[in-house]
Amino acid sequence: MGKTRILILGGTTESRQLAEALASRADLDVVLSLAGRTVDPAPQPVPMRNGGFGGAEGLARYLTDEAIDLLIDATHPFAARISANAAEAAALSNIPAFALRRHAWLPAEGDHWHSVQSVSKAIAALGPSPRHVFLAIGRQEAHQANAAPIHHYWVRSVDPVEPPLTVPNVTYIHAKGPFRLEDELAMLRQYRIDVIVTKNSGGSATYAKIEAARQLGIEVIMIERAPAADMPAVETIEDAQRRIDHLAASLMKRGV
Repeated sequence: MGKTRILILGGTTESRQLAEALASRADLDVVLSLAGRTVDPAPQPVPMRNGGFGGAEGLARYLTDEAIDLLIDATHPFAARISANAAEAAALSNIPAFALRRHAWLPAEGDHWHSVQSVSKAIAALGPSPRHVFLAIGRQEAHQANAAPIHHYWVRSVDPVEPPLTVPNVTYIHAKGPFRLEDELAMLRQYRIDVIVTKNSGGSATYAKIEAARQLGIEVIMIERAPAADMPAVETIEDAQRRIDHLAASLMKRGV
């Protein structure tokens, strides 16, 4: 009886946690795929591949050529194009697929959120007066701050922002979560931040800045998620494992 072959599209904490949970199972053959955007990715608990597939058709070819039985989209909630490609590729190759998608953050009492639908709208929402801005949107879209050079930006990302921003006042912070509340409070106070621009990523690894903003009364310009790709979704590692168990059992019954 062959193993159930699973491709996880990863890059998130949840993708690593799921891979760790599945790594020791003798009935599964798991590959974790990373987009290759992080310069020095952490070691992973299962075999790994780096780089893109060449769109939905390229991914569909990989799924067929590698005899993948299940595709799991555990990419970042803002990786909309990859998720759309995953849904299309699963349909083209006629294999089951689901998304492991952490729940979005919701505003709590004491939060001062201004919700927008894109990074460009977030930068525009900073307004016409100079502000101290903590920009926590990753490095790939940080350049959009160039449209509003009157502000002083503190830009946090895992890898360096390339090319650097052209605004006159910018400080780069290279760090990787999870972040502690006391550290976020200290940073926001040190730099006298009066507004945070962030994406509604969900999860716990970077939520401390939202808690810190609440305690300090700092405005948060929250970039909300686009509608998710048309694919069944679960929110926890446990639910993902249950789906995998169900699929593995059905394949075994069919003698696949």
